[in-house]
Amino acid sequence: MIDFDKMPPSRQPEGTFPWMMQQPPKPLYPGNRPITAKENLLRIFRGEKPMWMPIWLTDSQYCWPDVYQEHALFEGTGYDWWGQHWTYVPEVAGQMPTPGYRVITDITKWKEEVKFPDLDTVDWDSDAKIQTARYDPDRAHLFHVVEGIFERLHELMPMDEALVAFYEEPEMVHEFFAAMVPYKIKIMEIVFEKYAPIDYIIWGDDWGTQRSGFFSNEMFREFIMPYTKACWDWVHNTGRYVELHSCGLTQQYIEEMVEMGLDAWTPQPINDLDMLTRKYGEKIALTVNQPEIAEVKSEKEARELIRKFVDTYAPRGKIISGPIMNRDEAIRKAALEELYYYSSDFYAKR
Repeated sequence: MIDFDKMPPSRQPEGTFPWMMQQPPKPLYPGNRPITAKENLLRIFRGEKPMWMPIWLTDSQYCWPDVYQEHALFEGTGYDWWGQHWTYVPEVAGQMPTPGYRVITDITKWKEEVKFPDLDTVDWDSDAKIQTARYDPDRAHLFHVVEGIFERLHELMPMDEALVAFYEEPEMVHEFFAAMVPYKIKIMEIVFEKYAPIDYIIWGDDWGTQRSGFFSNEMFREFIMPYTKACWDWVHNTGRYVELHSCGLTQQYIEEMVEMGLDAWTPQPINDLDMLTRKYGEKIALTVNQPEIAEVKSEKEARELIRKFVDTYAPRGKIISGPIMNRDEAIRKAALEELYYYSSDFYAKR
């Protein structure tokens, strides 16, 4: 029996994203399930029938290494391991690249100015002992590969200049992205070994604004797709799976995501989730949030919303529920219970 209360606390600043992801998990509710939450979620990724509808970041658990310095250490104000300066912004409990600081002064000089981090000098072993001590073996474990190839480019130089470089110096952009592939693979290789078991990754690379993607689909296929796919192919070859985190209205790239072999995507709600689940629910696992649950005032309302959600989305394919939240713990538990049992009945009859 796991003692969740004795798991080591997070060393990250309270309220930050890493701090939230490092919180010891709560026991799954309801308990006494026929298979583990991990196996059930992986069935979705494999395109198999689950026993119940999984819940995003409830049936799985983050691995967030504290020594992973794609940002400044412990989300503070300071330099990352690329030499880029970050500023902690209290209003959002997170960091942004500090205005006025840049590593790349000119995209044509990136090979001279960019020094790739020496990953062999990082003390992964000591940190892994802390992070893996929080693992619940019944849950799937994921590693979030933050700062994808495009994000890293526009963090080392201003966003506008990075985008202009796609037009003015396309060869330089291609070469930068190509160099990122072995770097990203080495990070994943280390984490998969040191922080085992890791069942899948979340690949983080924001590709759009609230209005549309940053790139035409033609440019996406030329610049983003080949190097991203190379990393995802490597993950798949290890027997693991890939989920995408990409902020913005990025549904225009859904065909490319499917073509790249993406296993799962958690679109922001500004995307057309009705269209996406209807058209692509059998091709890619999609997470759909249930924000209405947080607002209901009774267990009856919560159960009715859950049944409507399952009736609507479960028939469409590989669907994962967003987190179930409500300030009233009794209402939250009623929703969790209804989702588990009602969706279990649906899949048993399918």
